[in-house]
Parts: sequence; C-alpha cells; structure tokens
Amino acid sequence: MIQMDTEMNAVGNKWVLVTGSGRGIGRAIALRAARDGFNVVVHCHSRLDLARKTVDESAAHGVAVRLLQFDLRDRQQTQQVLTNDIEQNGAYYGVVCNAGIIRDAAFPAMKDDEWDSVIQTNLSGLYNVLKPVVMPMVRQRTGRIVTIASVSGLIGNRGQVNYSAAKGGVIAATKSLALELAKRQITVNCVAPGLIETEMLQDVAIEEALKHVPLRRVGTAEDVAGAVSYLLSPDASYVTRQVISVNGGVA
Repeated sequence: MIQMDTEMNAVGNKWVLVTGSGRGIGRAIALRAARDGFNVVVHCHSRLDLARKTVDESAAHGVAVRLLQFDLRDRQQTQQVLTNDIEQNGAYYGVVCNAGIIRDAAFPAMKDDEWDSVIQTNLSGLYNVLKPVVMPMVRQRTGRIVTIASVSGLIGNRGQVNYSAAKGGVIAATKSLALELAKRQITVNCVAPGLIETEMLQDVAIEEALKHVPLRRVGTAEDVAGAVSYLLSPDASYVTRQVISVNGGVA
C-alpha cells in the first residue's frame, strides 16, 4: 500500500473515495469532487505517476487528499487497506466505485481469462471495495455511494457479453443495496455512461458508433463527473436507487 497526504487549507471534513481515479472518468470525478469542496481519497492499482498527478491537481482546489494503492481484485488486500485507512482517518462520506476494465471479444471466441478478469474487476471488485466501507458509513448514519456502470449493462453490446454481464450486475447490486441502506440515510445510485472519450475508446469505430447516438457526439469524462457530482451533493439527498444514463440518448 502507498498512502500520501496532501493538505492545503482543507475545505470541510467530508471524504470521498474514488476508485480508479488515476485517469479517465475516475480522474475527472476526483477533480470535480475536490472542486466541490470534498476531501478526496485517490485510488490506483498501477500507474502511480498518473495517480500522483490526480492528487496534486485535486489538492490545488484547497482540499485534503490521500492516495491509496491496491488491487481491488484481491479481496484480502483491498479490505485490509480500506479498513486500515478508515481506522486511522474515519468513515468515508462518499464512495464512488469507478474502477473497471474491458476485454472485448465475440462470445464464441472469448477466453476464460477475458470473462474472469472482467467479472472479477468490475463486479467482484465492487463487493471487495464496499464490504469494508459500508458498516462505518452505517454507524455515522449518512453517506453517498455511487457506482459506475455502462450503457452496455442496460442494453447489451456486441462483443461485450462479459462487460455487459458485469455492469448489469453492478446496476442490480446498486438497486438492492439502496434498499438496505436507505433507513440509514445512505443513498446508493448508479451512473451509466455511454461513449466517453477515454482510453477505452481507442479500438472503437467511432463514426459507426455515433450513428446510434442521438446527440451525435462522444461524451467527456467531465460529463460523467457532473452526474456524480450531483449525486454526491446535498441536492440529491432524496435521490436513491436510481440509474442516471450519460450516453447522449442511446438508452
């Protein structure tokens, strides 16, 4: 585990953990949370160089920032790191489960590892992260949990049986967990992005894909971060068990 503290005139005392926040959508979410005045826990599995940039840019907004490194597929490691962090610093106010991978392949040609790695990271990783953080949130009787799914989890997509299964599972888990935690004043919601300009799009035929997007453009990581920002905010205190699609009208 690597943990780093950067404090620059911290605003407030609410902490938000964003998994996979070294780059892409996760980075945008962390930066937006910092801009909104939340203290931020940045997470990465590898690419510490990118994660440290997120730390520095988040801290520039005048909030406190910590960096945690762990492989969320590793249940024991994940739960140990998060439990230790909570014991030292207190429960999180918000948790954004963003980390995910794709391993696209036509189903008949899909390899076992392409199925297993996607399910382990995108779905089991959700469990591994939330299991140690939920009870501390329950004890403080407040909080926000936001999961990041995908349009593929809503309507499916060719070559993504594994990814669609995982993200569909994320949506179902989100709705069930929202029911369990509502009485503790913890909201649980999901954001389902569509075509977003990140590294995941590098092998996508963009022009063909845009034919199915009513807004006829690729979304940005900041578009997704805006939806998450709302769900973390006081304005969303009566919003739970919802899926907000950020996909240009695809679904």
